[in-house]
Amino acid sequence: MKAIELIKPLKTTNFSKDFSENLEITKVTQDTREVEPGSLFVCIIGSVQDGHELAKEAVQKGATLVVASEPIEVAVPVIYVNDTMKAMAILAATFYHHPSQDLRVIGVTGTNGKTTVTHLLDYIFHDHKEKTGVIGTMYRRIGSKVYETKNTTPDSITLQKTLREMQDSGVATCSMEVSSHSLVQGRVWGTDFDIAIFTNLSQDHLEYHHTMEKYAEAKSLLFSQLGNGYQQGKPKFAILNFDDPVCRSFEEKTAARVFSYGIDQPADFKATDLSITNRGTRFNLNFENRVYEVQLQLVGKFNVSNALAAIAGAYAAGLDLTSVIQSIEKISGVRGRFEIVKGDHDFAVIVDYAHTPDGLLNVLNAVNEIKTGTVFCVVGCGGDRDRTKRPIMAEIAQQNSDTVIFTSDNPRTEDPIAILHEVVDGLEEGTYQLIPDRREAIQAAIEQANTNDIVLIAGKGHEDYQIIGTEKIHFDDVEEAKRAIDLKKNNK
Repeated sequence: MKAIELIKPLKTTNFSKDFSENLEITKVTQDTREVEPGSLFVCIIGSVQDGHELAKEAVQKGATLVVASEPIEVAVPVIYVNDTMKAMAILAATFYHHPSQDLRVIGVTGTNGKTTVTHLLDYIFHDHKEKTGVIGTMYRRIGSKVYETKNTTPDSITLQKTLREMQDSGVATCSMEVSSHSLVQGRVWGTDFDIAIFTNLSQDHLEYHHTMEKYAEAKSLLFSQLGNGYQQGKPKFAILNFDDPVCRSFEEKTAARVFSYGIDQPADFKATDLSITNRGTRFNLNFENRVYEVQLQLVGKFNVSNALAAIAGAYAAGLDLTSVIQSIEKISGVRGRFEIVKGDHDFAVIVDYAHTPDGLLNVLNAVNEIKTGTVFCVVGCGGDRDRTKRPIMAEIAQQNSDTVIFTSDNPRTEDPIAILHEVVDGLEEGTYQLIPDRREAIQAAIEQANTNDIVLIAGKGHEDYQIIGTEKIHFDDVEEAKRAIDLKKNNK
């Protein structure tokens, strides 16, 4: 793309020097490792490094144009703007020709349930013969092609590139997780969402947002930015969980048509008469004076809420409600979300991503709804994250399980033992087990389990690594559980 066309939406003439109208830009990037001849390099001030300090390196690697917000001396023209993060989002959307305008994009935000809801939506649309894409915690997926992801929601350049690849490959619907970090940092600026879904709000990421009010405000941005127009052909919908009181403020912030869902509160899509077993969950869906029976293969009240969000989202997208229900009833589960470890053992082992107080309580409630024996809970808290939730999670684990084993969960640069001391602070000694090594903790729980007991391994879910210091080490809770089960059999 010609540079003059690319920068036109910036509406600026603040250049360090003139450049040729024939200058071609081959790439837009903020990462010097990705610079190639003909690149436009954007200087982003990050938490670790300031891109302005890397501009010379970018030019040496072939960048022919630089966007900056502070004075720099380089051998190529510099375009000066007030906000390089906003400029990057505008440039990314322009360079990739605004791909979200040609896709149905559904954004899901909330503390818990984002991954489950996006995957439920993805299955529903796929079952309706659409080619689909997913962006989230586990990966970026375009059709059947899977790509690794660093963040739940990628930076604006990666996001726009991914959406362009989806559009070019024939994807009709993209379901994506939208994190609070990404909303505050403007990573989704330039993305034209059609449907925005809110799951819930509970304590998490206070090391970043500092207060629950700021955290809620960050989540609300997805709905306030949903658009004010009521143009035909691309209507906007907000799907809100009315069981969470914060939704009332979200409803006020959006111009979009609102569909509500809930279990405990009146809502457009309301679930009643829940029946939960270890094989699944049955409920009645009440919508517009009609009742639809739904039989999920998923277990637990929290998964009914996730299912309602997905059903409402798919309906808002224009799918027939009866066929949506038929699709969602086929889904057996999502990796690392209440995932039952298969085998011929006579006790249950469940792996779940629950790493927040509310998430842990939800999954333990689901476990207790189906328990017929002892409940073991293996759980920890990550390092370099919200420290205030540690004793809260410990109390929830102790109060809602029969035996709790506290262990490490991505300690990162913190001392694992120091984390655990904060976790158990306030608990009575002798009422819990403390095993810092996560492998040993899983083995201990499974070794103690008897017939009809349930072992819940919480916190990491789909993750196949442990972050110790700054190093990622392979570690998969499902693999470790299977190894521990085999070890127990061999020791009999």
